[in-house]
Amino acid sequence: MEFLTHNFAPIMFMGLIVFLLFGFPVAFSLGACGLFFGFIGVEVGALPESLLQALPLRLFGIMQNDTLLAIPFFTLMGLILERSGMAEDLLDTVGQLFGPVRGGLALAVILVGALLAATTGVVAASVISMGLISLPIMLRYGYDRRLAAGAIAASGTLAQIIPPSLVLIVLADQLGRSVGDMYKGAFIPGFVLTGLYVVYVMAVALFKPHMAPALPLEARTYREADGSPGLRSLLVLTVISTTAAVSLGVNYPAVVSWFRGETVATMPTDETIVVAMGAGVLLAFVIAMINKLLGLGLLSRMAERVTFVLIPPLMLIFLVLGTIFLGVATPTEGGAMGALGAIVMAVVRGRLSWSLLRQALNTTTKLSSFVLFILVGATIFGLVFQGVDGPIWVEHLLTGLPGGQLGFLIVVNVLIFVLAFFLDFFELSFIVVPLLAPVAQKLGIDLVWFGVLLAVNMQTSFMHPPFGFALFYLRSVAPDKAYTDRITRRQIAPVTTMQIYWGAVPFVLIQIVMVGLIIAFPTLVSGNLEKAPVQDMDKVRQQMERMLNQQEKLAVPDPAAAPAQPQPDSASEAGGVPVPEPAAEAPAVSDEELLKQLQQGPAK
Repeated sequence: MEFLTHNFAPIMFMGLIVFLLFGFPVAFSLGACGLFFGFIGVEVGALPESLLQALPLRLFGIMQNDTLLAIPFFTLMGLILERSGMAEDLLDTVGQLFGPVRGGLALAVILVGALLAATTGVVAASVISMGLISLPIMLRYGYDRRLAAGAIAASGTLAQIIPPSLVLIVLADQLGRSVGDMYKGAFIPGFVLTGLYVVYVMAVALFKPHMAPALPLEARTYREADGSPGLRSLLVLTVISTTAAVSLGVNYPAVVSWFRGETVATMPTDETIVVAMGAGVLLAFVIAMINKLLGLGLLSRMAERVTFVLIPPLMLIFLVLGTIFLGVATPTEGGAMGALGAIVMAVVRGRLSWSLLRQALNTTTKLSSFVLFILVGATIFGLVFQGVDGPIWVEHLLTGLPGGQLGFLIVVNVLIFVLAFFLDFFELSFIVVPLLAPVAQKLGIDLVWFGVLLAVNMQTSFMHPPFGFALFYLRSVAPDKAYTDRITRRQIAPVTTMQIYWGAVPFVLIQIVMVGLIIAFPTLVSGNLEKAPVQDMDKVRQQMERMLNQQEKLAVPDPAAAPAQPQPDSASEAGGVPVPEPAAEAPAVSDEELLKQLQQGPAK
């Protein structure tokens, strides 16, 4: 019994692993394990009975958490955009744009995947839609099956890290940090990871061109009357909008200073990028609209197609992220605006129907309920685990690692990578992250940076053979039997499961490289976050001493300056006139008040 009492925390953790190995759903495994060990802990005296009385308050606290409302809003936004045909239009347009380049279709898949990630935030929707639309085209024109499968699965997982990501919302809630800060921290790493995918595809196209051929001439449908692709006007429009965006980005602090009426030296990088890009694409859209309404004929078919297909979802992204980064709206309010904007876009395109809306709401409800039940189970488990000092056990286990912060980060990332073979990111966020966060904070690690690092690592949970969910999603839509292509009338061989697995391996390695880059260059994350002002305490102490000396000089009169006047000892000696009491000593000034005085400047 004594052994059980002293080792209750590790036994409880091993019990959870046994529950999961039996194959029970994670949400119910967490809740059942927490209640089971809670009752045992009360019986053996390891837990006070009153601890379980706090459980209803914890559960009601989940229901009152406004931050979690962002999950159904962003999910609904993404599902409406995806089911209204936006993904199909994007893939068709970007595929035509990059088609003449070797590897162009794979590049289009990655870029559209990044765009869908910034609008859907749902991995399943991105992978399935791109697998249905782009995989048959890539197979039709001779792409290597491993490259095609890997590019589709990897680009779909970008929804994990590019804001507005659902996993970042959950991590912010578990780490006790702002969702807006998590979005700002993940903004640059998400697009750096996209760039690494693009570099890999370009390298494959350069060194193994047979794996990623260019789109043949007969497959390029958007052409002008004279047979030209019409890229010249698109290039001119791109140069104009890019120049405007760069100019605004360079002069953004001056613009903000003019708007606020006060001097602003610098602005956050993420805010500058979002505002500048938003202004650039808005300018391009205005030019295209003027050209179309007035019939000027300045833009080619390709330029108009790219403008009217790409810019509306881009503007929706900038609207949502821009309001969050600027502090105009909370992530929950930004998600609500995004969902409403997606509905408006679907209405304008004439693609919103009751069936589509019902399917989107149904899927949103299922996903939100899934997250909520896991959170309820994790709360039950976490309450009991904290009651038996489980976090202290984990802290002693991890703080004793050699290497300090670096040793802790290496072990944690290896642990997350291994657990990701068996658990998805929601389960990792609710089970593992609450145990790691206190240890990271005690070691002096910024929790926003730590959360983004874990998000990139958890992204591999979708790509791990043999249990990666993105691989399963792609397997469900990839052809498993030979079929006849409807365009070329050729027999197309099926895509095997092993080809999907091997195609995912290079992209998993790229994700691991990204984890190393974030550890090696923390400013990729922390460079976008607002820094709290740091006081030089030595200078503050010196200024405090000078002010105290000045106060003492003012309080004590100089004897040589004014001769002392005789003071009567009592009212009777002063002829019956009451004598005022000596002035009281000046009240002591606290350190906080002195700091405030120093920041406000010397008194006039």
